[in-house]
Amino acid sequence: MSAGIFHIVGVGPGDPELLTLKAARLVENADVVAYFCRHDRMGHARRIADAHIGESAKELRFAYPFTTERSVGEPSYHQDMNAFYDNCALQVLREAPAGRSVVLLCEGDPFLYGSAMYLFDRLKDRLKVEIVPGITGMGGCWAEASVPMTHGDDVLCVLPATMPENDLTDWLHRADAAVVMKLGRNLPKLRTALEKAGRESEAVYVERGTQDDAKVLKLAEKEGPAPYFSLVLLPGRRGVR
Repeated sequence: MSAGIFHIVGVGPGDPELLTLKAARLVENADVVAYFCRHDRMGHARRIADAHIGESAKELRFAYPFTTERSVGEPSYHQDMNAFYDNCALQVLREAPAGRSVVLLCEGDPFLYGSAMYLFDRLKDRLKVEIVPGITGMGGCWAEASVPMTHGDDVLCVLPATMPENDLTDWLHRADAAVVMKLGRNLPKLRTALEKAGRESEAVYVERGTQDDAKVLKLAEKEGPAPYFSLVLLPGRRGVR
C-alpha cells in the first residue's frame, strides 16, 4: 500500500467469513489498525477482523466517550462527539504520513450510518483516503431471515427509528419495502408507527444477523428491549412474477 493512504474498510455484518478478499488483504498488511469501540469492550469490527490482524500491527482504539448514556438532543452531545472525532483524526494523521499503512475497521459498510464517515469528512482533504465497501448489516439480516426484500418496481426505504413518529408512520405507509434501523429505546415508537401504517403484521425482527447468536422472529413476538445490532424488515411484494 502507498505511503500516506488511509483505508476505511468495511468488515461486514458479523460473520468473519463475510469479509471481502480485499478487506482481508488490507487488514493483514496494515501497520496500524484502528477501530471504534465502547470503553469497556473490544469493539465489534475489531472482533470480526481478529484473525487477519498481524501480531506486529499497532492498534488505535477509538473508545467513544459515551453511547446511549447521553441523548443526542443534549447540548453537549455534538460538542463532545465533535471533539472525539477530531482527536481520532489527529491520531490517524500522526501515523499515515510516516509511511505506515493505516486501516480503519468499520462494521457493515463504512458509508451507511458508519462512524467512519466522520473521519472521512475530516481527512479527505488532508490524506488520500480509499474506501473498501462491506456487506451491509441489512443485507446480512435479510439473508439470515430468508426474506426477499424488493421485487420489480418496489421502492426500498432505509429508515432510522429515531425520526419523529409521524414521519416514521408516513414513510412506512408509502414504502413498498423498508428497513428500520437504530431501534433501541425507539422500539415502542416503531410499534406504534407500524400499527398506524397498517403494517405491523409484516414486520420481521432480526437480531445480530449472520452472528452465532442471531435471532429472527416476527416483531409481534419480540419481548424486551432491542440491542444495538438489531433491525426490522418489511418486505415489498408489488408485482411479483
